[in-house]
Amino acid sequence: MSTSLLLGGRIPSVAGATALAVMDGVVAWAGDDSTGRACFSDADEVLELRGALVTPAFVDAHVHATSTGLLTIGLDLTGCATLAQCLDLVAHQSRPGTVLWGHGWDETSWPEGRPPTRAELDRASGDTPVYLSRIDGHSAAVSSRLLDRAAAAIGAPGWAAEGTLTWEAHHHARRAARESITAGQRRAAQEAFLTGAAARGIAVVHECSGPEVSGLEDLAELLAADHGVEVVGYWGQAVSTPEEARELLAATGAHGLAGDLFCDGAIGSRTAALRMPYADAPSTRGTAYLDVAQIAAHVQACTQAGIQAGFHVIGDAATDAVMAGFEAAAAAIGATALRQRRHRLEHLEMVDPDQARQLAAWGVVASVQPAFDAAWGGPDGMYALRLGASRAAAMNPFALLEKAGVVLAFGSDAPVTPGDPWDAVRAAVGHRSPGSEIGAMEAFAAHTYGGYRAAAASDPLAGSLVPGAPASYAIWAGDESDQFPGVESPSCLRTVHHGRVLFELQDALL
Repeated sequence: MSTSLLLGGRIPSVAGATALAVMDGVVAWAGDDSTGRACFSDADEVLELRGALVTPAFVDAHVHATSTGLLTIGLDLTGCATLAQCLDLVAHQSRPGTVLWGHGWDETSWPEGRPPTRAELDRASGDTPVYLSRIDGHSAAVSSRLLDRAAAAIGAPGWAAEGTLTWEAHHHARRAARESITAGQRRAAQEAFLTGAAARGIAVVHECSGPEVSGLEDLAELLAADHGVEVVGYWGQAVSTPEEARELLAATGAHGLAGDLFCDGAIGSRTAALRMPYADAPSTRGTAYLDVAQIAAHVQACTQAGIQAGFHVIGDAATDAVMAGFEAAAAAIGATALRQRRHRLEHLEMVDPDQARQLAAWGVVASVQPAFDAAWGGPDGMYALRLGASRAAAMNPFALLEKAGVVLAFGSDAPVTPGDPWDAVRAAVGHRSPGSEIGAMEAFAAHTYGGYRAAAASDPLAGSLVPGAPASYAIWAGDESDQFPGVESPSCLRTVHHGRVLFELQDALL
């Protein structure tokens, strides 16, 4: 039996506690230092924290591990300030015969106000196949050499002869780029992502895979990785019968048939399905990828198979379709059956009060990303540009969802946003639309306890530090007088999951 005793810390989730004892991966006790020293004098490890903050480790409820890790060896465009800078980076890193994988461009912040054309990419890259996904991951700029490997994209829905690709054309291009990645590069990318997550105090991630996102081999390798950061895998592929659901779950090794099962796309790429046209593109209302019948069949099949279901849903028209699909499933098999499965919706950026209340009644969890509001909200942000100020102000209504009783689980959608959980907590507390913000304690709970609820965890103590809970915690530097850090994210000193140390800052806890 192994025992660790933490002394002299700040443990705000347990009233008045400064000390914590962990035995064989489980929280054994929390209280004051003197009692801890007396009761656990024979502890194998004693850490003097000198006022460091101890919290439950974070759960990132929506990630794409390999795509995020690939930015360490690919082309990270999130810092590009202009189109010209983007093209210069492409020219600098292009290598004939090797696919250049890049991510993160956002034309709404560029003075040129547009993405690169295919002709511009061809001039910059020469003979290098280039795949550059937009910041939201729902469209991409590609070179002609990449299309040589993705001929099925030409003429498919979402095809553009010179512009960016969306929908099925984008999926074909992404698949061709993904297939160029070697097994070694994929493993290195996954390791880089998981190591970075642990260093930010994250102990559990929900990988949102699917046939259009990452592929079976990618998910299998990620689930098999013995890194220590726990991976909860989701596979986004629709089914229509309970038998099909069980077979697909067994084939993928996934936790559920949810995550990025796309009902629509994203606001930035103008592929989110809307009731009314885009303000800056009146000819389009986005794209619906699933209809009500398909949504209802998937929910019903998964529920009957005892499997967690879910969808990616962003636009209000997509939300309407999801509500109608769940309503049809509830009529067929009963609302109680739905509640028992704790289905989940990713993003859910446009939802009204009546819909929120009904989702709560069905036990649906909202897996949401506060960093989206920080990046694109406000009167001058991308949402306002695409939707107009009035619709933009109603995006990501966390307070509305919380008031309705919907369980919130926070995630990053990395690589869409960087994945700093403290940034997400601050973004939820400081929501750019007044009235949509939630409190600090509620935001922190959504990034810890809420992540376990989103995965339908059976242990009610998971995500806490009370005795009997799994020992999943992070230790943070700083001498904050309040419960949670303010403007700057604190340095993570150690991350532990089920008693296993996943990360430790060198010499920080001597």
